[in-house]
Amino acid sequence: MNWPLLYEMQRTLDRRIETEHGLMEEDLFARKQLAFLVELGELANETRCFKFWSIKPPEPAERVLEEYVDGLHFLLSLGLECGLFYEGKEAPSAARPLVEQFLAVFRAAERFRETRARAEYDALFAEYWRLGVALGFSSDDIEAAYRRKNEVNHKRQNERY
Repeated sequence: MNWPLLYEMQRTLDRRIETEHGLMEEDLFARKQLAFLVELGELANETRCFKFWSIKPPEPAERVLEEYVDGLHFLLSLGLECGLFYEGKEAPSAARPLVEQFLAVFRAAERFRETRARAEYDALFAEYWRLGVALGFSSDDIEAAYRRKNEVNHKRQNERY
C-alpha cells in the first residue's frame, strides 16, 4: 500500500475543502471523528453482518468496498489533522468474526479520540485495515478504490456538493 501517496491525495482534498469552505482555522478533529464513525456504521450496514433478523444478502463487494474507502478518507484525514501517518507495511490477518472486527474498530476509534496519540492512531488504522482484509479486499483493491473515490470527491467539490 502506498500510504505516502494516499496521504498526499487526502491532504490535497482536505486543503481544497477547508479553503473553499472557510475552515482553515478550525479544529475539525471531532467532526472528522464523527464522520469516520458514521462511515463505519454505513459500512456495517452494507455488509449486513449484524442483521441476524434478516435473510437479505450483503450488498455487492464493489459497493462494500466503496463504503470502506469512504471511511479510509476520514481515517487518513484524522491522521493529517493530528500530524500522524500510518506506516504499516503488511496487511494484518483477519483473525476475528466480522461483527467482532467492526466492534474492535469502534473501540480503537474511541481510544484514539480520547488520546490523539500515535500508538492509538496506529492501532485504529491497523484494525481498520484488518477489517478490509476480513471483508475480502486486497491492498491493491483498497488503493484503487480510494483513488477512484478521491476523484469522485474532487468532482463533487467542483459541482458544489
